[in-house]
Amino acid sequence: MSDTADPGAVVKRADAVASEPVDAAEGLSKAVLLDESDGAPNFAMRRFELAPGAEVPRHTNAVEHEQYVLSGEYVVGVGDEEHRVSPGDALLIPAGVEHWYRNAGDEPGAFICAVPNGDDAIELVE
Repeated sequence: MSDTADPGAVVKRADAVASEPVDAAEGLSKAVLLDESDGAPNFAMRRFELAPGAEVPRHTNAVEHEQYVLSGEYVVGVGDEEHRVSPGDALLIPAGVEHWYRNAGDEPGAFICAVPNGDDAIELVE
């Protein structure tokens, strides 16, 4: 193995990535960890935080979502099913499937979300 770093490698520190509120839901924030602007050719990786009491309305996305729960416990609705998730859980939300989030707990929920690069049309259902 070589001691030299790959010239295409990117390392970002958590404190260097800004988190922004998401317009569609009060109490939801998003930090873009990696995307096309970092040279990631296929996927964007984002970190979301869902404040206690926050709800994300029912919506669809044009692209699939892969998610990994980092902290907290909250409910994710996918299609007609509700799933209580906690740290270590992974979810696949297929493209076009209605989904929503609700954090009824006292602690924030946080998750990593990976999506394919490119356009993602988001449509609110409610």
